[in-house]
Amino acid sequence: MDRGELIVMEDTSVYPVSNQIAFIGNYLPRQCGIATFTTDLCEAIAAECPEAACIAVPVNDVPGGYQYPERVRFELTERDIESYRRAADYLNINNVDVVSLQFEYGIFGGQAGSHILALLRELHMPVVTTLHTILLDPEPDQRGVLEEVAALSDRLVVMSRRGAEFLREVYGVPPEKIDIIPHGIPDLPFVDPSYHKDIFGVEGKLVLLTFGLLSANKGIETVINALPGIVERYPDVVYMILGATHPHVLKREGEAYRLSLQRLACEKGVKDHVIFHNRFVSREELVEFIGAADVYITPYLGEAQIVSGTLAYTLGAGKAVVSTPYWYAGEMLADGRGVLVPFGDPGALAGEVVRLIGNESGRHAMRKRAYLFGREMTWPRVAGLYMESFKRARVERRRFVSRGFDIRSHETARGVTELPLLKLDHLRRMTDDTGILQHALVTVPNYSEGYTTDDNARALIVAALLDELGVAGARELETRYMAFVAYAFSPATGRFRNFLDYNRRWLEVIGSEDCQGRALLALSVVLGRSGIEPMRSLAGLIFDRALPAIVETTSPRAWAFTLIGIHEYLRRYSGDRRAAQVRDELAGRLLALYEKARSSDWPWFEDVLAYGNAALPQAMIMCGQWIPDSEMTAAGLESLGWLADIQRASQGGHFVPIGSNGFYARGSERARFDQQPIEAQAMVSACLEAYRSTGDQRWYEEARRAFEWFTGRNDLNLSVYDPSTGGCRDGLHSDRLNENQGAESTLAFLQALLELRMAETTILSRKARS
Repeated sequence: MDRGELIVMEDTSVYPVSNQIAFIGNYLPRQCGIATFTTDLCEAIAAECPEAACIAVPVNDVPGGYQYPERVRFELTERDIESYRRAADYLNINNVDVVSLQFEYGIFGGQAGSHILALLRELHMPVVTTLHTILLDPEPDQRGVLEEVAALSDRLVVMSRRGAEFLREVYGVPPEKIDIIPHGIPDLPFVDPSYHKDIFGVEGKLVLLTFGLLSANKGIETVINALPGIVERYPDVVYMILGATHPHVLKREGEAYRLSLQRLACEKGVKDHVIFHNRFVSREELVEFIGAADVYITPYLGEAQIVSGTLAYTLGAGKAVVSTPYWYAGEMLADGRGVLVPFGDPGALAGEVVRLIGNESGRHAMRKRAYLFGREMTWPRVAGLYMESFKRARVERRRFVSRGFDIRSHETARGVTELPLLKLDHLRRMTDDTGILQHALVTVPNYSEGYTTDDNARALIVAALLDELGVAGARELETRYMAFVAYAFSPATGRFRNFLDYNRRWLEVIGSEDCQGRALLALSVVLGRSGIEPMRSLAGLIFDRALPAIVETTSPRAWAFTLIGIHEYLRRYSGDRRAAQVRDELAGRLLALYEKARSSDWPWFEDVLAYGNAALPQAMIMCGQWIPDSEMTAAGLESLGWLADIQRASQGGHFVPIGSNGFYARGSERARFDQQPIEAQAMVSACLEAYRSTGDQRWYEEARRAFEWFTGRNDLNLSVYDPSTGGCRDGLHSDRLNENQGAESTLAFLQALLELRMAETTILSRKARS
């Protein structure tokens, strides 16, 4: 077959591998075609990609479920919609990278399988849905369910060109969202049918075969009606009918259909030529049955079948196939790979079977064409194509349904979006008698990672702002974090230590240079804003002892943090000559860096945009207010304006911070992910400072744009802020949220929120006076 004709994919070799994949659909040992497909797909991907952890989430249609293998981790109850919501919660908290959903109307509960929507609406990761039924003329409820499944899926997999055509023309699915991947099959050798016949006692016979779960729409009576004409010409023909009655049919009707077929065989005088194997067989045994067949027959009664696993298996095994012209058969058996006969026409079917049996060379040529075509359908090949689809879903995710608190949906009558309510539950949860813990496992404090001065300095800034706003309990928090920062300072070195384990043991003698600057910034905020005199006294003592060492550092961000802090300090203590001298020294260094690195297309301080970027221009803008040097203000505004422009999405205009997976080096491609909350917070702070300095409304709007990243206006349309806890998730991956709510992220959100609130209060106050 022409590979490009069937498989529509693109090169995704540079895309990230999905490390944990969840497969939703029926699963063996449940007896149905979807269960076989889901199991085979899951096992094929697990075999081809051993680095991927594959788990299964099957649907139970009977009480107690089935004796599933260990790969099954969570079970859905078909008619219990709450089980679907619980499954979504389970997948979210277990950091699944991508969900592979097998969609068929009949396997999920609700009208037209609508219960599955309850699960899809809650998922935080990409979804790749394989469609096993696509109707040309659906009922309204069927259309509605499939259209929403398509909207909630990042990619849709179909197994034929006809399926892709229906999605585009009937359901309006964009073609770029569709992947055509063939139905997987076992990689079987091309063998002579006589090899397996003795296993079933049909050696020396010409074997016709139909297999699959029995139900009235399979059209097996057409073959039995055709048998007299076939047997008349070839008396050694036997017709094997392999498969148990479909479990749902068995519940409603018992074995009525099978019994009717047996009676028909008696009536037609061919009962000795019909062999029923009334059981669901393993794949290994199925391979032997298929191997024994001379001709395979699919006599379905209607065209509305977009895929057939039984046809895929026998085609790939190199069998001569006679079939009615349902949609999938018409596509798979084209170009001489099989023979099509009209629906419900025993005479035509008998004629083609007789012709095939009598034309041995033609039959074997057909088998060879079918077998070669099927080499693209083997499970290892199909597993690779699914992994490519998963990768595309993760990288090119376009999820337009927001799954969280979205600030854009909370607009006032004036058209200005409201800020979220202040909620400190998670901040308090992360804080113990020592200080704020560094990391969380989702929302649970992670004791094993201990504490950092970096985070407690951030927390001290937030607590000081809370105290300034008169928030109850703020002073208790401020005291706790102040005690930590004071404990972190080492009089022997004149510097701060950073990492403290949960047993209160320092893990280093001197912390990073950025830690020194951040601690000085926190102390400065206390000195400039706190209403607690003893707190200011302690902060002043440590600030005075720690300030000299900052001059010995080489980190531009340590300088920037210190400069922002000195600005806060000098608002209250403007006569401090040494603080002013340190400010002048560090500001001069930062400006010199800018002048050295700057070019017309790269107005920046370094040859790379890394982390906490907006702090650098913020420091320059602040220094321009104290030092009579317009170059500092100009440098700060120019660099901040450029940073705002390159962190604006070309489509939608939302904030897109520099990603931490590679950052952005001059002349190289910028990293889009992972996106960190501290970048949004730094941008809010810097833009508000630019607004205060210039009065230009543009900067206030830039601050709001950066803040809205937290609440859902971002690449994934997902709220990074969690309004249910008051915490903030640790960032955006290319396809999902990092669900952990650590100290740095939560404090970044709170600081940005508090600074915006204070800015809005000032704006409203000015408007009231005017």
